[in-house]
Amino acid sequence: MDLARSPLALPFPAIPPIDGVTLRIARARYKEWDRCDLTFAELAEGTSVAGVFTKNVCCSSEVELGREQIKGGSARALIVNAGNSNAFTGYRGREAVEQIMGQVADHLGCATNEVFVSSTGVIGVPLPKDKARAGVEAVLDAQPCGWEDATNTIGTTDTFAKGAHASAMIGDTRVEIAGIVKGSGMIAPDMATMLGYIFTDAAVSPAFLQECLSAANRQTFSCITVDSDTSTSDTVLAFATGKAGHAQLTSFDDPGADAFMAALHDVCRELAHLVVRDGEGAQKFIAVHVSGAVSDESARTIGLAIANSPLVKTAIAGGDANWGRVVMAVGKAGEPANRDTLSIGFGGHWAAREGQPVEGYDEAPVAAHLAGQEIDIAVDLGMGDGRASVWTCDLTHGYIDINADYRS
Repeated sequence: MDLARSPLALPFPAIPPIDGVTLRIARARYKEWDRCDLTFAELAEGTSVAGVFTKNVCCSSEVELGREQIKGGSARALIVNAGNSNAFTGYRGREAVEQIMGQVADHLGCATNEVFVSSTGVIGVPLPKDKARAGVEAVLDAQPCGWEDATNTIGTTDTFAKGAHASAMIGDTRVEIAGIVKGSGMIAPDMATMLGYIFTDAAVSPAFLQECLSAANRQTFSCITVDSDTSTSDTVLAFATGKAGHAQLTSFDDPGADAFMAALHDVCRELAHLVVRDGEGAQKFIAVHVSGAVSDESARTIGLAIANSPLVKTAIAGGDANWGRVVMAVGKAGEPANRDTLSIGFGGHWAAREGQPVEGYDEAPVAAHLAGQEIDIAVDLGMGDGRASVWTCDLTHGYIDINADYRS
């Protein structure tokens, strides 16, 4: 299936090497395609790891094992397979993952629980052990590669490589944070929403790294949606090699911890936005800003009700300033709302204020805004101080075309 590059695509950024991280790619041929489909990241001894995983109860063995491995707090390697999600495959799928973990652990001389595995692709087909073994052998012998090649290799229906970079000062030491992600469809917020990997040379304890990643996830990866469907394989992992050489961060009381958290949040937010920009069939990037809710969580729930509404998303696709559909989505969210205090706007122009259409409302500037690729929807409930932003894309026939033909 040849997919056209998303019109919302951004160029891959310049990402510097991360000390303690070596990337390699190879062909395991999990699918009939002429491309690399296996990414390997070798990590320095002493690397801390943190992660967030899907809440889908039909998750893959990779996710089940990853949840247990995270408790150990250390990592030496990451393997990502593309083309086969290895989900809903029972004991055969688990055996394939354990085989990969053992093979890499033997090569590196580390514990098997320090080898993290992710898989993405078609559900219900066990990962072939022979291809897995041959693929790992090939990637262990491969030459190191750069971030963009590694990112392209983990993709499935992605139309462009997605990466982000930020830096922070911890005392006198500059630390780098690099992130790569894959995701285009089956994207909905339920504790991570794709396969994403973040690497830093900062020295961070596993517990504090987990605290930072979980906090960043709540405001970024868990605030995006393409189609309201949550994958069986969703995983975001963060690795801190400690090679920058500064004193280890263990809490927000440590100097530089706030700067590190801010940089990590920036990387996560950029990666999350890139996933939405590559939403299957997407032509428009939509930001939904909700204010005046009774709480931040209530605002997020209302924002997601709007962002997941097929009626809202198709209206935006057609450039239709139908603010009544937004009213509908607010009302169905199951959160406190009052129609007499509700205000709705598009692109900085209010269409309705405090439960009434704006007197003399001119739809022309709103229509002009909706004709663009970057759409802003504002909702003020007028009930409290809660606020949240969520991000989505429009719903076009392209989404149907891609998903009606996904397995072929």
